[in-house]
Amino acid sequence: MTSLANSLRAWNTDAFAGTLRTEILDLGAAGLPLHEAASGGCVDAGDIEVTVLGSTDSATEIHVNIGVFFAEIIAGCSCGDEPSASNAYCEMQVSIDKSTGLARFVVHQR
Repeated sequence: MTSLANSLRAWNTDAFAGTLRTEILDLGAAGLPLHEAASGGCVDAGDIEVTVLGSTDSATEIHVNIGVFFAEIIAGCSCGDEPSASNAYCEMQVSIDKSTGLARFVVHQR
């Protein structure tokens, strides 16, 4: 699991969305389940953008819906313009444990 301790500390402050976004971007493509949202290509690790869509909490967890924009590298028939990049988007839920700061990501929409 991934730690989002700074986001946990920023919960219920104006800094939460920015802190969460920064921590998620710091994870990079390797720290996110973007392969589940890709349509068959490889995720371009250098081209990721995150937006916070909404958040709620329960007694034990913070639940945040995020949108992730990324580029997917599509290999093809070895033509002159291959491989090509394609824009992609998915939505996922981030659940942050309030006692540990550990987070899990679940892709909801591709």
